Amino acid sequence: MKIVILDRDGVVNQDSDQFIKSPEEWLPIAGSLEAIALLNQGGYRVVIASNQSGIGRGLFDMSALNAMHTKLHRALATLGGHVDAIFFCPHAADEGCECRKPKAGMFTQIAQRFEMDLKGMPAIGDSKRDLEAAASVGCATILVRTGKGKKTEAEGNLPPGTLVFDNLAAAARHLLAATPQEA
Repeated sequence: MKIVILDRDGVVNQDSDQFIKSPEEWLPIAGSLEAIALLNQGGYRVVIASNQSGIGRGLFDMSALNAMHTKLHRALATLGGHVDAIFFCPHAADEGCECRKPKAGMFTQIAQRFEMDLKGMPAIGDSKRDLEAAASVGCATILVRTGKGKKTEAEGNLPPGTLVFDNLAAAARHLLAATPQEA
C-alpha cells in the first residue's frame, strides 16, 4: 500500500493568517484537487494531517470543519478523486497535546489506522512543522511553495533530503513518475 500524507491549509486549499473558518473560505489551490485525483489513480491512498487550532481557539466549531471537509470530498468526487482519511488536531498551541505538528501524534495515528510503517512514505507540507513531524516518523519530506512554503524555503534548515516543488500538482507528478504504476 502506498500512502501520501498531505497538510491541508496551504497545500490543498488557500491558507489565511486569520484561519480558514467556513466552507466559503475554503478555496482549493489551482490544480490541487486534480493532483489528488491523479495520486489516487496512481495507486496512492491520500491522507490529510492538519493542525486545526481554530477549533481550540473558538474561531469555528466541528460543524464548520465537517462542512469544509464535505466541500473537499464533493469537489474531489467530481474529478474522480478522494481522500482516504482526514486526521486533525483541534488543540490550541498552548495545550501541549501530542497530536499538534511538529509533534508526530497524527502520523502515529495514521500508521496505526493503516497498520503500516510510514518510513519512506511521502509527506507534503508548506511549513517547517509539517516537515518536522513527518521526518520524525521517517516519512520522505516534500515542501510545496504554496501557502507558507516560499517563506519556509527561504528560512532554510529543512529536514535532510526534503524535496521542493512549486505546488501539489508538481509534487504529485514527481511521485507518479518515480513510482512504478500498478497493473
